[in-house]
Amino acid sequence: MVVSVHQLDDGAWLSVNDSREVPVSQLWLLARHGFCGCELADFLAEGFVEVGVDWPDIEARIAGQCVKCGASSVTDWLTVGRVNRENGDFRSVVPSSVHVPERRTRLATPE
Repeated sequence: MVVSVHQLDDGAWLSVNDSREVPVSQLWLLARHGFCGCELADFLAEGFVEVGVDWPDIEARIAGQCVKCGASSVTDWLTVGRVNRENGDFRSVVPSSVHVPERRTRLATPE
């Protein structure tokens, strides 16, 4: 199944299958993040920097700032939604839930 994923409007929107699905200006709760010194960061998303697919997850690195301490940076990879394997429908995650950004770690050859 082919899924089209890209940024629109200079990183203000994430488009999935030619439909605007995930906007910036949302508050994300980040745990175990390394983004700032806050244990639980209230992260205000300001722009998508990079998008990718780790099937069936749609992931992004997002620029923004912690509204608690004011730190500004770019997150590690965050899952922003998932594509249904059977019908291709996209479902975004709930940004106000607690999220844990992760670095992508893949081996070229499985162990």
